[in-house]
Amino acid sequence: MPIHILPDELAAQIAAGEVIERPASVVKELLDNSIDAGAREIKVEVRGGGQRLIRVADDGGGIPAAEVVTAFARHATSKLDSADDLFNLRTLGFRGEALPSIAAVARVTLITRARDEPTGTQIRVEGSRIVEQRALGAPQGTFVTVEDLFRYVPARLKFLKAPATEAGHIADLIHAYALAFPQLRFSFVNDDRLVFQSPGTGKMFDALVKVFGSQVAQQMLEVSSSEFQWPRSLHPQPETGNLNPATGIRVAGFISPPSLTRPTRKHMLFFVNHRWVQDRTLQHAVIEAYHTALMVGRAPIVALDIVLPPNAVDVNVHPTKSQVRFRDTSAVFRIVQQTARTALTTHAPIPSVHLAAPFPPRAETPALELYRSAPTAERGPATAEPSTPHLPNYPPAQLPMLRVLGQILSTYIIAEGPDGLYLIDQHAAHERVLYEQLMAERARATIATQELLDPLPLQLTLAQQAALETHRDALASVGFRFEEFGNQTILLRAVPARMQASDPRAALVAILDEMEQGEEPLEKSAEARLISSVCKSLAVKGGQTLSLEEMRELIRQLEQTTAPRTCPHGRPTMIQLNLAQLAREFGRK
Repeated sequence: MPIHILPDELAAQIAAGEVIERPASVVKELLDNSIDAGAREIKVEVRGGGQRLIRVADDGGGIPAAEVVTAFARHATSKLDSADDLFNLRTLGFRGEALPSIAAVARVTLITRARDEPTGTQIRVEGSRIVEQRALGAPQGTFVTVEDLFRYVPARLKFLKAPATEAGHIADLIHAYALAFPQLRFSFVNDDRLVFQSPGTGKMFDALVKVFGSQVAQQMLEVSSSEFQWPRSLHPQPETGNLNPATGIRVAGFISPPSLTRPTRKHMLFFVNHRWVQDRTLQHAVIEAYHTALMVGRAPIVALDIVLPPNAVDVNVHPTKSQVRFRDTSAVFRIVQQTARTALTTHAPIPSVHLAAPFPPRAETPALELYRSAPTAERGPATAEPSTPHLPNYPPAQLPMLRVLGQILSTYIIAEGPDGLYLIDQHAAHERVLYEQLMAERARATIATQELLDPLPLQLTLAQQAALETHRDALASVGFRFEEFGNQTILLRAVPARMQASDPRAALVAILDEMEQGEEPLEKSAEARLISSVCKSLAVKGGQTLSLEEMRELIRQLEQTTAPRTCPHGRPTMIQLNLAQLAREFGRK
């Protein structure tokens, strides 16, 4: 095929593919435009997960009638004039790709009236072609309707998830914007139902209450740094024409105490100059601030806004503008870590620990006689709990005889075997034990259910609600019973009996979050995936101190499982340092 110039329509669709990945991408671009236009109130409405319809209305400055057609031209923008402006950006948008990219893959209707203009303008664009333009009466602001997303590139439709899942992504986006711009009022209507509305008070805490609920928001720790002075080399230089007066970096927002965590990093939200970004440096800085206080496999809830001079950050890194590059990454890392660490050491409450015996004693087997010579370090008596059902008679586990020596970091059990030293991850090991117990009960249809005396109300996010609907039958099969209560709220009426001693609502939220993330292998059945998630929620956590007898009993039960060397998620339960390695490290060989 000879080299040739692509048709404008095809070039526009290819360019749109870099910007518009899913319905949430459309909402993001339109929100950026609304905020840049000075809107104080923004309403987002979607139907069919955003594929059928997306409508974004704002009360911003509007688009002058003479510029409406230009707004749909590629690379048309009012936000920069030269390359130097890229490094002094004070707007969310700047590339001039939003409207033309959306119009290349969908049907778009835009109604707008600029300030000081007597009438508004309506324009309809389908597949990058203007099909109608006329004057009409309209309030000040902009009203954009996007219909039949990916109508002109139908191959993209097969990559979309269920409507509830896509709506969940849009809800996550609006939640992030509500936290980044607490002075603005955001509304979200999904399938003709108002599901979210931020207060617009200007206080991030008030937005936190609406996004995460009052129970979570009240536990959050406020983070606030004094201004950090940049190295002289990063100060704005008059000779370059960059006269930005800002000279420092400020970090403000909220982080959760170590006792309040989530199973994924999905709720770690970072904003750079109010722009929501995905940045591993910022994630790592906050995780480092917790040091060893976080449980293994858990992540904090974070909403932090990092404000710094525009010339100290490059936002022109990714087509979706979701990534940034700092001129001095180490300086940003240091101030974010130090600020978060200060908040944790100053304000984090000391968690109360009520240690119960999670491993009821069972009859010893001959393979465990070595335990009798274990050290007898005392940790205080453990509270007894009712005995759990015995494991079925599995074939002998492929573990050597182990002698428990102790525990380090309240997370790993140290044990001696005939061929060396073993470190056992107590959470992963307990997951494996619980998984095989519950799977055996599930096979016998004997999973015990505990009716709750008072139903527990639980408000879900759209993503959690989608996971709930998808796995409704599987949840019922393992003992969950609930009913709809309206406005994304359910009443939890029954839970698996093993869960009655824990917080059922927190456990169900963690299970739904994990199911929504799709972390389980595809070859597992829905029930097996769900039981894996239940076990992850119920298992003892990293950071939980165990008595010597509890550690011994955990190893006893692990020996009886069919796959003691991995947890249900496929992660190792133990690592070994064999005798040859020990001898080599100590110079004996």
